[in-house]
Parts: sequence; structure tokens; C-alpha cells
Amino acid sequence: MTFFLGAVSLMFGSIVGSFLNVCIYRFPREESIVLPGSHCPHCQKMLSWYDNIPFLSYIFLKGKCRYCHQRISFRYFLVELLTALFFLTLFLKFGLGWELIIYLFFISSLIIATFTDFDHLIIPDVVTYPTLILGLILSTVYPSMQRSIFHWSTISASSKEGFLSSLVGALLGGLFLYAIGIFGEMAINLFGKKELKKEVSNKGGVMGGGDIKLLAMIGAFLGWQLVALTIFLSALSGSIAGIILKFKKGESYIPYGPYLALGAVISLLEGEKLINWYLHRIGG
Repeated sequence: MTFFLGAVSLMFGSIVGSFLNVCIYRFPREESIVLPGSHCPHCQKMLSWYDNIPFLSYIFLKGKCRYCHQRISFRYFLVELLTALFFLTLFLKFGLGWELIIYLFFISSLIIATFTDFDHLIIPDVVTYPTLILGLILSTVYPSMQRSIFHWSTISASSKEGFLSSLVGALLGGLFLYAIGIFGEMAINLFGKKELKKEVSNKGGVMGGGDIKLLAMIGAFLGWQLVALTIFLSALSGSIAGIILKFKKGESYIPYGPYLALGAVISLLEGEKLINWYLHRIGG
């Protein structure tokens, strides 16, 4: 049965991934995700159902449009693959139940935020605001999703405790990045080179508003302990990526949303183990 349900998770994830590709393409352009139907981004030709089969259509068409033969971004295949793998991973971790449904939605929102930030250096409000509000509501209805208030145990908690943990997580995440943005801009204005000041000014600041909202959204779902871990993991991975890009391409500015999403995924899946390991190490 587990094998069958795992296969269904993969299949369902790939289908959802196909829909997420639509969101990733259309949200930044403020286009409807319903109409018109799927079409080639180059020639605008409407696609048939057999051109939209996850994985298979991309492979059989060799990554090109059937009609104009222009190359289709590998991102479409990658999003379908990542979504399918995440859906399977979440099923294996949480099993069937309300937690699985909640975290499937959460992961899907992170995937949209990640790839819109990669492509356009923006994280649409239509992703962060509704998901943040939903996180607060779900934490009230299902307080057990706020694992930090249980101290990693099965002790039950009230709706009020669940809401407060979600609210503190959202505020901690949002206010932390907001403060980083302010102090970062002050430091660059005082000590930064002229080229760096210009680059930061053109990008709208050290820390984008979308990043702040995204981390608040993450905090609403994960609570204050795991959002703190998310901040650490995103800073670590983002710093490594930034150093590599600086040496290879000379770029000083990178989209931070993908690293926040990466930190959130690791925190969701392995946060309990990482925090317990850390507490054990410092406790001797």
C-alpha cells in the first residue's frame, strides 16, 4: 500500500508542479492563471493535452515547442520534478492526514516563490499574503503543526498557543529581515563602494520586501524556533552561493528568497533533529 500511495504522490506532485509552472510564469506578469489555457510562451499557440503531460511531453519534444520549435526553459521540467519529489518526501514523513495537506500547500508556495525570485527577482504578494494568513488560521485550528510549543513531544496545546506561536514566528521572521535591511543599507551607505551603492539602489535595497514577507509566511507555518533555524540555514547557504557567484561572475546581489525556501524545507523536514543535536552538543 505504501508503494502505491508513494507512486500516487509522485504522480499527483508532477501534476501540481505543472500548475505551479503556470503560476511562476503568470503571477509576476499579473496574468490570470485560468484563462487563457496553456500556450507556448514564444508563438502563443494553444497546447494540446498531450503537450502538457508532466515529464513526458518535455522529454518527447526534446524541450522544444511542437509548433515553433523554440526552446522551452528546463525550469518547467525541473519544477515538475522537484514538486513530485517533495510530495513523495512529505507523504513518507507525515503519512496521510491533515498535516500532509497543509505542508503540501506550504511547499508549493515555497516553490512558486523560489522560481519567481530566480526569474524576476520578485516574490509576488499573491503568494505570501494569503499563505501567511492561512498559516495563522491553520495554527489556530491545528495547533499541533506548531511543533516548537510542544518541545518536540506529543503534549497537546490549545488553539491560543498555536496562534501565538504562529504569530511570534511571523513577526520574528519579518522584523528580523526588516532590521537586517535597514542596518545593511546604513553600512553600505557609510562604507560601501560607489558601484555597490548603485547596485543596491537599483535593486531596491539590501533586503527586498518580498523576502521579508516570505520569511513572515514561513514563520507563520513553522513557529519561532524553526524560523530561527531557517534564518541560520538561509544565511549559511546564501553566503556560500554569494561568494561563489562573486568570484565566478562578479555579482554582489543574489535573490535571497530561494535560500529562505531551502532553509524552510530543511527546517520542516529535519528541524527537530538539528535542534536536538545542537542542544545536546551545547549541553555536553
